[in-house]
Parts: sequence; structure tokens; C-alpha cells
Amino acid sequence: MDAILESAKSWLTDFFDPSVKKEIQYLIENDTDELQDRFYKNMEFGTGGMRGVMGVGTNRINKYTLGKSTQGLSNYLKKTYGDSGIKVVIAYDCRHNSDTLARTVAEVFAANGIQVFLFSALRTTPELSFAVRYLGCHAGVVLTASHNPPEYNGYKVYWTDGGQIVPPQDGEIIAEINALSFEDVNFKADENLIELIDTKVDEAFIEASVANGNFNAAGKDDFKIVFTALHGTSITAIPEVLERSGYKNVTIIEEQAKPDGDFPTVESPNPEEPEALSMAIKKAEQIQADMVVGTDPDSDRLGIAVRNLDGEIELLNGNQTMVLMTKFLLEKQKEKGFNGNEFVATTIVSTPMLEKMATAYGVEYKTALTGFKWIGKMIKDFPQQQFVGGGEESFGYMVGDFVRDKDAVTSTLLACEIAADAKAKGSSFYKDLIDCYVDYGFYKEKLVSLTKKGMDGAAEIKQMMVDFKENPVKEIDGSKVIIVDDYNTSTSKNLVTGEVSEIDIPKSNVLIYTTEDGTRMAARPSGTEPKIKFYFSINAALDKAENFKKVNQQLDTKIGRILSEFNLG
Repeated sequence: MDAILESAKSWLTDFFDPSVKKEIQYLIENDTDELQDRFYKNMEFGTGGMRGVMGVGTNRINKYTLGKSTQGLSNYLKKTYGDSGIKVVIAYDCRHNSDTLARTVAEVFAANGIQVFLFSALRTTPELSFAVRYLGCHAGVVLTASHNPPEYNGYKVYWTDGGQIVPPQDGEIIAEINALSFEDVNFKADENLIELIDTKVDEAFIEASVANGNFNAAGKDDFKIVFTALHGTSITAIPEVLERSGYKNVTIIEEQAKPDGDFPTVESPNPEEPEALSMAIKKAEQIQADMVVGTDPDSDRLGIAVRNLDGEIELLNGNQTMVLMTKFLLEKQKEKGFNGNEFVATTIVSTPMLEKMATAYGVEYKTALTGFKWIGKMIKDFPQQQFVGGGEESFGYMVGDFVRDKDAVTSTLLACEIAADAKAKGSSFYKDLIDCYVDYGFYKEKLVSLTKKGMDGAAEIKQMMVDFKENPVKEIDGSKVIIVDDYNTSTSKNLVTGEVSEIDIPKSNVLIYTTEDGTRMAARPSGTEPKIKFYFSINAALDKAENFKKVNQQLDTKIGRILSEFNLG
């Protein structure tokens, strides 16, 4: 507690605003628990950048923590590219303080002699990724906390290629940040170096989204879409992209169209949660729409709901949409002719079904750690290869490489193209998915997240991972574990042969168990939230589409047994 108190008292100098000093003094005198939570650690970069609760303190998102990160990034950019000619672009989402924090970040860059392009109003994260390369910038920053609760905000850094920072840049930037004190931050901006941007970049991004996501599908005139922005940034792009691509029957949920950091109509602005799309699904039932699409606040994730075999609107998971999107893109590439250098990509906790599909098409399949930055990195690491598409289980997908991060704008258009085309051919998005199960195996996934907040929660999550390593899982639902992949030690052990092989991707605190029947369980602490996540994947053969409901029920029952086995039901 002495170190925490010392850290807090360092914020009582004249460098900090009077209101900040007043709040710190109050916490010192009246609320040691809150003081401890705010100062027991510094904000750190995780899989999605720096994300946390807004407020005063080293473990909070505020002017000073973002200022320090920006000063460190400025120093690193100058070391890398020299003292002149450096350009960065900044975007922000709908969250409270995002606009003012974005302005603060711009001012710190400008105070360090760096040219800043700052969006004049909120924009999507994929547009920020696009803008880095479009404007010839050396880096980009977006102020967003993705789908986290309203009290959160965050700071994601993009590099020259338009992708999120990855090794070695991330570690080197963090070292620069950690070498600074808050008093080293230069907030005195050269306003001449800050340029507001908007419609020119918007137009280029929308044109690129249409070019990459529009496949001239049949049946657009007869295809009804319900779209919700969930109070976020996608309202600035998706309606226009759909209109330009020929979709005339688009119903926007007006109650959720206005950007609002309180997200007043939902418990969570996360399209992974069925509740988030309930208002849109209700509207779809009223007007007999074919598809519902909802996006998270910064518009990099999308949730899709379509009509199932019984005609009911059903929310699909990220694995299901990823599988069908990839299948569609591979089919289109097949029609043009494969060049032999194509690849698709996903993450280590996403469905194994994608590998089966890639193999069937003769296309290379690559896997990466959780976090879309690793998929973006593949495009940079393998410039001689063509990235077709790829995604992750957490509702993110990327079409081609014009954006280097998950992109709900173009992915929304792609999903509509698939569904409209299927309907015109007498099928549906859902029926086409079942056909994939017949062709590549019926894979079904389940994610369970446990929230453990604060310092005690972080310690509990750490101990849970230790327990898994010291007391490894022996079997899952009666099937023996035969492979243990420990990404923290980069080792894969075959328990049948005793062979240990190296995992050739960066280290990460992830454990994956695979059993004889192909059941898989992964345990992983979240890099952006106070959670530990468990990913389950099971599979069965589906001989024909007519048996879908029967096999689906069998798999549901199996998942129920497994969750009970791990006390997660």
C-alpha cells in the first residue's frame, strides 16, 4: 500500500490540474479501496491496445495516461523516422470524452512537431485503419473501448501498414512510454500542425468498401435488411455502403441510430449478446425482414441474425458467419481462378472448421493468436501471398487487405451479398451454412467468460491458469486429452507419443486441450477486460442437411455435459 500511496501523491504536484489534485486528495483521505484500484498498476497494452475505465489515476484512462502514451509514441516515431515529416491520423468513437481525449492526443503529437490529421467527428475504426495508408501516415490512433461498458474508453495504435502495432514495435513503444514520467509529456501544441479531415477520406473509404464487398449479387430488390448501429459509429458508413451497392430495403433502428456513449437502449453494446440485437430482431419479425445486422460502437465487430429452418430469426455466432463469408470469398476466387498464393486466416481459439474448408479448396490456412492485429501482421509478413479473407470467433471479419483490421462495414455488405444471392437461388444464409456442415463437418462452439474485477480478480485469474498447468485436464466428456498446446511455453505435447514440438507463433497465456474425438477446450485470460475466457469446440459428421436438427440437438446436449463437467453451466 505504501507504493500505491506514493504513486497517488505524485499526482499532487502543480503539473496536474487542480480538479485532479482535489480528487486524489479526497481518495487518500476517504477511500483507500478506490485509491488502490486506481493506482495499483499502470495502464498496459493488451491484445486490443490500451483499454480501461475512465477517471483519475495510473490505472485509468485520462488526459495524463493517454498523454504519456502519446509522448512515448512520439519519441518512438522520431527515433524511427527522424525529426521531420512524420504524419499521424486520429479517429474516435461515440464514447464519453472520446472527442476531448482525441484532441488531447492530437495536441501532444503536434507539440512534438508531428503533423496530425484529426477526424472532425466520430468515425469507424476500419476507416481509421484505411486512412493510415490512404493519407500516407506513419501511424494512427483511434479512441475507442470497442464493446466495453459505458465507463470505459481506450487507445489503439496503428502502424504504417494500417495494422495494429505488433512485435517488435509494441514492446519498443511500451519501453519508451515506461521511460517517461508524466511531467515529460508536452501538451503545448503547435495548432498549425493539426488538420481536420472528413468527407474526402470518407468518400475514398466508402468507395473501397463497396469495391471489396459488392459482388453484384442477385435478388437485392427482394432482400430486406434491418440494421442497428447500437448508438455507435457505423451509422456514418454502413447505410451509405449498402445504398451504393443496390440495397433499397434497409430499415434502420432509429432509436439506436444516434451516437450515444450511454448506450441507453441496451445492457451492453456488444453484438455477441443476443439482447443487444433484440430491438432489431423485433422489427425484423414485424416487417418480415431476411436479415438483421448490428455493429459494436467502433464498427469493427458485427452480429448477424438470419431466418433459420423454422423461419425464425436466429443470431449466428462469429464462427458461423466467418465460415460462410470465407466459403463465399473462396468460391468467388475459384471462379476467377486460383493463383496458388492465396491464404485465409483465423485465430487459435476459433473454429477448426475453417482449416477443413481451406484444405478442400487447396488454399493455405494460417492461424494466429487471439486479437486481429495478428491477422493483419500476416499480410505484412507474407507480401508475396494474397489474403482472401479471415476472421475470429469474436464477431470480427476482414475482406481482402485494403483495411488491416476487422471491419464491420465491408463485412456487413459481404453478409448481405451472400444472403441475397442465396435467397435468389432458392436457398438462404442458414441453409448454405448447413451445407458447409455437410461438406466439412458439423463444428459447434461455445464461449464462457468469467468476470473477475480489480486487483484480487486479476490474482484469481492468474491462479486459475496456474492450476490448469499444474493439474492438467485429463479428459473431456469421457474423451481422453491427447494434445496439450501451451502457448506460454510455445510447446505442443502429444500425450500418446510423448512427442513435444514447438509452436511457431509468439508466446501468449493460452492453454488448449484436444481430445481423441476432436473436442477442444481453450483457456485464456482476456487482454482487454477483467475476464478469463473458456472456448469449447465440438464436432460431429452430418451426412445430409435433413439430419441437421437431430445432430444439432446432440451437439447441444454434449456442450451442456461439458459445461457441467467444468462447473461452467
